[in-house]
Amino acid sequence: MSRRERTVDVLVVGAGPAGLAAAAELAASGVRRVEVLEREQTAGGIPRHCHRTGFGGSRTEGGTTGPEYARRCTDAATRAGATLRTGVTVTGWAGPLTLDATGPGGLERITAHAVVLATGARERPRSARLVPGTRPAGVYTTGELQQAVHLHHQHIGTRAVIVGDEPVSLAAAGTLRAAGVAVVARVTDRPPFLPAALGPRHGVPLLTRTTVTALTGRTRLTGVAVRHRDGRTTTLPCDTVVFTGDWIPDHELARRGEVPLDAGTRGPAYDAAYRTGAPGVFAVGNLLHAVESAGAAAAEGRALAVPVRRHLAAGAWPARRPAITVAHPLEWIAPNLLGPDGDRPLHGRFVLRAVRPLTAPLLVVRQGGRELYRRRLLRTVRPGRPFHLPAGWLDRADPHGGTVNVSTG
Repeated sequence: MSRRERTVDVLVVGAGPAGLAAAAELAASGVRRVEVLEREQTAGGIPRHCHRTGFGGSRTEGGTTGPEYARRCTDAATRAGATLRTGVTVTGWAGPLTLDATGPGGLERITAHAVVLATGARERPRSARLVPGTRPAGVYTTGELQQAVHLHHQHIGTRAVIVGDEPVSLAAAGTLRAAGVAVVARVTDRPPFLPAALGPRHGVPLLTRTTVTALTGRTRLTGVAVRHRDGRTTTLPCDTVVFTGDWIPDHELARRGEVPLDAGTRGPAYDAAYRTGAPGVFAVGNLLHAVESAGAAAAEGRALAVPVRRHLAAGAWPARRPAITVAHPLEWIAPNLLGPDGDRPLHGRFVLRAVRPLTAPLLVVRQGGRELYRRRLLRTVRPGRPFHLPAGWLDRADPHGGTVNVSTG
């Protein structure tokens, strides 16, 4: 079968909020040939099947539903002049800035002056979490649940257990209630964050320091076996279980292109200008830091346009950038490369995550033997939730020096 070959200025892979916002901003700023490829049949990313309100505004102000927000992002990109192609899967790299794709029109080979990876993130399914037991029907991730309820209008079940305590677990509870399913409990192996966490939220008990040990049932799920911290075991009777959170960047395409990954985020390593370790390849959105809100991803997409235009005009790419790393109990930091040209991260701050609760942590930034920053954060940090490090210390960092490390003292 023949392969059609062509060239564009910027090729964006992924039509979620980040990719669509990047395409809209680039096209509106005068970049002529901006093309977005999306493997799904409909653009918009995860918000397409999030029917709660709050997108595009605060929840107290209402905002729009996820599908409405997805349509707005899609319309903005096409109105600006970007070409959006759905049902097209990128299958691999034929060169540093050349991608192979397949879609309704057959095989393609597309070469770009700049590639933007905006492939997003996904929740780890039950198999990746190594939960033993049988393989019955009734096992979902949040995304699978939302698609089953809102896109396909499928029957779910009658009683459900949610595994996870991130904000998305509450969204899963709302989706289950909308489908007429009673939520038995939310289960997490983490300790309680606040005393209030020991009690029910939205009518759903939260079992902390509790580990899922097995799923029971053959053709249909009959229960979730759990073990509490004190060794007690029990089985929660249910016919549905939803595994939430535990996000991982959708980094397969980056890996196939040998784009260096950060050990903490597991997405591409990148600097404040969204440049990865592969010349001409940018990355944006939840591929970089699973997972932030749709609004945060879209804001990054808009910010990405400036460094991409700069690259298209000059073609320069830094050869070496010191890594920015974190020490336990911090989990990761983003951005995680120190750029050479004074770029600041979005909103002038780095995003961090911790693996356990931290009460008023002392954040210290060092490079070699030099201390660049020291300040106590006057709040409590919760695992799985973002917190921030101001970027003012970048003026004191050496872009040609050694690794920068962020610790809690």
